[in-house]
Amino acid sequence: MAEASASPLAGRSILITRASDQTESLVRELEARGAKPVLQPMISFHPPNDFGPLDRALRELRTFDWLLLTSANAVRALVERSRSLGVDVMNSFAALRIAAVGPVTAEAVRRAGLPLSQVATKHQGLALAQEFASEFARKRILLPRSNLASAELPDALRGLGANVTEVIAYRTFAAEPEGEGQTQFFSGRLEAILFFSPSAVRNFLNWDEGKGGQVLRSISDLSRKTAVVAVGPVTASALRDAGLRNIVQASNTTVPAVIEALETFFAPAPQA
Repeated sequence: MAEASASPLAGRSILITRASDQTESLVRELEARGAKPVLQPMISFHPPNDFGPLDRALRELRTFDWLLLTSANAVRALVERSRSLGVDVMNSFAALRIAAVGPVTAEAVRRAGLPLSQVATKHQGLALAQEFASEFARKRILLPRSNLASAELPDALRGLGANVTEVIAYRTFAAEPEGEGQTQFFSGRLEAILFFSPSAVRNFLNWDEGKGGQVLRSISDLSRKTAVVAVGPVTASALRDAGLRNIVQASNTTVPAVIEALETFFAPAPQA
């Protein structure tokens, strides 16, 4: 672990727009480097309004060939609901082949004790269909996801002839900035803002529009010295669409990749 005094992140205020229960390890690593992380979730997660479709899928797991998991939230929601229903997670999921997007989702699958067959190297849902097209063609696929998830992945899978069952495993809602997070947004002193999903970007833009757009203008003006960090290519695209430039993109969704992106951005310029 890097010494705080040796890190270019020492003393820097870094705002994280992700839920606190998903950022514990990132906060630890930032604090170990002397940074000042501020938590301000822009999204919150809730159970589905109707558990019926998810419950039916969980009771009929053996009728599927593949289970595709595109986020750690989907893994958590699936396992928690299985336990609520009394579904034997280990035995019931053993009959499935499971594919995950990226190392963070894959790690959540492993921690849950589920067997993992494939991990997409690109950190976006569509990559699953692109990388494993031959294995998914004409298969029965279970796809648990958010109510706001894009149609790109299921459309691509159906294009391969797959029989896709989409179920809402959790719902995603906007979270309103408050307390220290809101204060930091307006302070002009933030040195980095981390976005982990297009939903967080969208909610931030909607909130800022209600404030007259002053935060986004400030970030745009300061972007050469403020790191606007996109975790994943889809999030980076959402930030570009919002008009931001000089976006810092983490190479993947893991904590080490986020830390590396920040330290690279803030590293002192080499002496001439």
